[in-house]
Amino acid sequence: MLLSLQTMRTFILADNQDITRIGTEALITSLFPYQSIERASDSDMLKRLLRIYPDAVVIIDYTLFDFESSSQMLNLKDSVPDSSWILFSYELSVGFIRNVLLADSLLSIGMKNDSIEEIKEALSEAFSSNRFICRSANRILEEEQNDDENREKLTTSEKNILRQIAASKSTKEIAYEMNLSFHTINTHRKNIFRKIKVNNVHEAIRYAIRSGIADVADYYI
Repeated sequence: MLLSLQTMRTFILADNQDITRIGTEALITSLFPYQSIERASDSDMLKRLLRIYPDAVVIIDYTLFDFESSSQMLNLKDSVPDSSWILFSYELSVGFIRNVLLADSLLSIGMKNDSIEEIKEALSEAFSSNRFICRSANRILEEEQNDDENREKLTTSEKNILRQIAASKSTKEIAYEMNLSFHTINTHRKNIFRKIKVNNVHEAIRYAIRSGIADVADYYI
């Protein structure tokens, strides 16, 4: 997609991973051959560049940059309202994605393992000041929503049993501690697995940690 020569916006690459920065530069050049590209190695340099190019398209890997918090990054973005930002990383947590999207209605998200065509689409949408959320980020948010819905379906007893399953306790041990029969705990276990849509203990433990029923600091997968 080639835009008219009247549309001029500088791209700022705030990514300290050389290989992806070089690849992103190549994509930008192929899509927007008349636009300039600047590099920011830290937040201070990014601030200086944004003072010069307040309507820049910023492509940033938050996980490799020196922002102390997402709030610091969002505050900088808010200070340059004509700029467009793409968060571009290999992995972003569910909570981080949710929080930044709620905080900023125009922030775009792309993943470095997205297809070339999807990354091009993200660049084009950001250049036009439109929000873009890649399919993998949408899937992460959908999975979290499903987790929330399934978690609410679990009874208090089922959550307690799942917590003990995550602690690597056997059905027999759980039955003894809860003063219930082996058959009763086994039935609960089957119902829990059905509700949270998992097939084995490993998946159940991952679900328990992801959904907050079990604390990641207490268990090892």
